Amino acid sequence: MSAETPSSSVPLSSFTLGNGLQVVVIPDHRTPVVTQMIWYKVGSADETPGKSGLAHFLEHLMFKGTEKHPVGEFSKTVHRTGGNENASTSVDYTNYYQHVPREQLPTMMEFEADRMTGLVLKDENVLPERDVVLEERNMRVANSPAARLSEQIQRALYLNHPYGRPIVGWWQEIEKLDREDALAFYRRFYAPNNAILVIAGDVELADVRPLVERNFGPIPAQPAIPAQRIRPQEPEPAAPRTVTLSDPRVEQPTVRRYYLVPSATTAAAGESAALDVLARLMGSGNNSYLYRALVVDRSLAVSASASYSSTSLDPTQFTISAAPKSGVSFAEVEQVVDGVIADIVRNPIRAEDLERVKTQLIAEAIYAQDNQAELAHWYGDALTTGLSIEDIRSWPDRIRAVTAEQVRAAAQKWLEKKRSVTGYLIKDTAAAKREEKRS
Repeated sequence: MSAETPSSSVPLSSFTLGNGLQVVVIPDHRTPVVTQMIWYKVGSADETPGKSGLAHFLEHLMFKGTEKHPVGEFSKTVHRTGGNENASTSVDYTNYYQHVPREQLPTMMEFEADRMTGLVLKDENVLPERDVVLEERNMRVANSPAARLSEQIQRALYLNHPYGRPIVGWWQEIEKLDREDALAFYRRFYAPNNAILVIAGDVELADVRPLVERNFGPIPAQPAIPAQRIRPQEPEPAAPRTVTLSDPRVEQPTVRRYYLVPSATTAAAGESAALDVLARLMGSGNNSYLYRALVVDRSLAVSASASYSSTSLDPTQFTISAAPKSGVSFAEVEQVVDGVIADIVRNPIRAEDLERVKTQLIAEAIYAQDNQAELAHWYGDALTTGLSIEDIRSWPDRIRAVTAEQVRAAAQKWLEKKRSVTGYLIKDTAAAKREEKRS
């Protein structure tokens, strides 16, 4: 399911403060709770070269307290009310949210506005947090062969664009980050004119607007923030690339192929929706083309899937993944994958397949609106990657309008081998045997 999927039936209001803060209010009165999410339009792709992981490091440090609210007070207040909170960093944004009873919104907003400018950092809490981030990299990447493969494929796919840097950062650069790096990044990017505040839940615009104006209105804009985020762009791909990662811990070999494709923000009219439909046709569920060809009909793989990451400020990825059965070579699997793509390019998509997939995509979008936090996430994710509210609300209409010819054209244009990196994850049997002997 695409990230920009709420339908036009969702009630919504939006306004912008004089200091540039964009605010989106999504009333949902079914339960007396509210979700507050603030999105900063800065992610790992906006870091200075040589300081990878800085956006994510600052995300951790934003919980270290301010002059008004010492470390731990914000989180304790959230949990005392029975609420929950979290934060995340992507290539394009950093966000923070609280999900609390509706009467707690004024308190949450005061806390969030305070830490937009009032963060206090000291070496005694910055340096231990850096160790926490290094350990997170160990757990999530170094100790996960699949994550290491994804990191290597991403690095090979983006020759010039900073999307090739891992969000968590490279180890040797993380360990050099310090208090001054974090504060400089904070002062440069954390400002109302670089943020979007999304409030979803048991609220109305008339109640929310005065709260926002009182808490965020006095914060000055950061004049150094440019109107557009400009990054180095990718050259036109010239050749397919391959990456092989061997690890003694691998129990199930896998093959993944990433194609460089346009995002919803960079695509021509109709292209992103066609890629959404193409990904669903090829690799979502037991009726998808890849699953039927690899798992059901030829019994070559234990799994097969495809996905398209539509919400991205710059060009993104279309991903195919398969896990071969024991004794089946990667070449056999890839031959079938290439055959499925070629068949889509040569032959019209069956009308019943097209309608089934479009209906599934739209239905999932409708059902997912039952989750107010997910609704807030959709809007923040899309707005921070260059889409408009109208783009978000009209997504189901764009899916309905996708034709079989558009799907075929998308496959022909974007699923070209030269636009791809193929990664192989294999077991390092020699290293595994050495480990067995030592144990």
